[in-house]
Amino acid sequence: MARNIALLAALAASALTFPATAQVALDPTVDKLRDAALSDKVAWNIVEGLTTEIGPRPDGSRQQARARDWGVARLKALGFKNVHIETYQLDTWERGLESGEVVSPYSQPLRLTALGNSGATPADGLTLPVVFFPSLDDLRAAPDGSLKGKIAFVSNTMQATMDGSSYGSQGQARRAGPNIAAKKGASAIVIRSIGTDHGRGPHAGVTNFEAGVAPIPAAALSVADAANLERMVKLGKPVTLHLLLTPKRVGMRESGNVVADVPGTDPSAGIVLIGGHLDSWDLGTGAIDDGAGIAITTAAAKLMMDAGKHRRTIRVVWFGDEETGGFGGIAYAKAHAGERHALASESDFGADRVWRFQTNLPDSAKPIADRLASALDPIGVIRGAGLANGGSDVEPTLATGVAGIDLNQNGLRYFDWHHTPEDTLDRIDPDQLRQNVAAWTAMLAVIADAPEELGPVTIRK
Repeated sequence: MARNIALLAALAASALTFPATAQVALDPTVDKLRDAALSDKVAWNIVEGLTTEIGPRPDGSRQQARARDWGVARLKALGFKNVHIETYQLDTWERGLESGEVVSPYSQPLRLTALGNSGATPADGLTLPVVFFPSLDDLRAAPDGSLKGKIAFVSNTMQATMDGSSYGSQGQARRAGPNIAAKKGASAIVIRSIGTDHGRGPHAGVTNFEAGVAPIPAAALSVADAANLERMVKLGKPVTLHLLLTPKRVGMRESGNVVADVPGTDPSAGIVLIGGHLDSWDLGTGAIDDGAGIAITTAAAKLMMDAGKHRRTIRVVWFGDEETGGFGGIAYAKAHAGERHALASESDFGADRVWRFQTNLPDSAKPIADRLASALDPIGVIRGAGLANGGSDVEPTLATGVAGIDLNQNGLRYFDWHHTPEDTLDRIDPDQLRQNVAAWTAMLAVIADAPEELGPVTIRK
């Protein structure tokens, strides 16, 4: 999952929560729907089906196209209305062969994976000396031209945090490190995977090169292999690696968002946009990133649909492409610029318990936050003091001044498996998944029929 960095920075800055607020009166239907969601089976069935019948869904791939068709069939079967695919074009990068080994002084194989947008090595690979950098700042400080004919190795360490804030800071080694290394003259770069595990499964993810900077081969080492390589370097002997990466760009391919509605009774009240992203990296089966997110939001919308009519339309979107640049969210915002959205929110942080909610609502709708606090308190969700920032998929919509709500999940385990071969169904705890569905159902039950107008809000920069 490429998570929205502004969101993560905001989460870190807003760790404080509001003092406990007095309970406010709720429509009994809200409590009833929330409690019913604690027995939900729809979310599990969706994520189980998606990971079993489709599996990994890289951007622009045939499997992703199959996933869109699968999603349309599943959403129609669940009873959603106006189910369709909204297509757009996507410049596609494909993984090729990938391998690495320490050639000298201590010959050993390495577990690694190419970063999205990585350049390729020659067909027979590269064999070059390593220059070690403990952190990205150390790489930034290297003299221009000093890495010519070398492989840069950045080994900063990510720490587990509940709000995922370490991904925002340490993740820059992946997002920006290869571009920096290329500008310093490096022939290639390897980084310690951006993850909190200690295993040999590397973490995939996208990197970006500035216009005019030729992409160099860029790979993430498993955390265990990076730690071992760092120990080798610190023994003081020159270290040489052999690296083989053969990714390529294959041009424009068709992609698309899967869109489905629970029609409301008052078109003027606006659309409540929810969802997650359908694409995934290819090492695992995309269970926590982000099969769980589309399953949670769809199940909550299904419960609302089955409960009867609501004032606002609830729109579920399975965004086609998030991992390589948030293109699904951009395409949706462009396609629906003429529609009024009351609120936008997404689930894209795994399937562990929701522990906090945050809002960005207009002053006229502030009472909604108090009702949300009352609705979510029974399932252990506290009220945060910061403003909601959404995520990559809904960020383009929020940027137009649409109100937002974040339902923050516990991220202590998330980056053990994020973008790895271990992103599989068995990482999802069914009870915690159902608690997510309950939190989302409670939020929708408050928002969908709220009498307050959800007008423009202050746009977060």
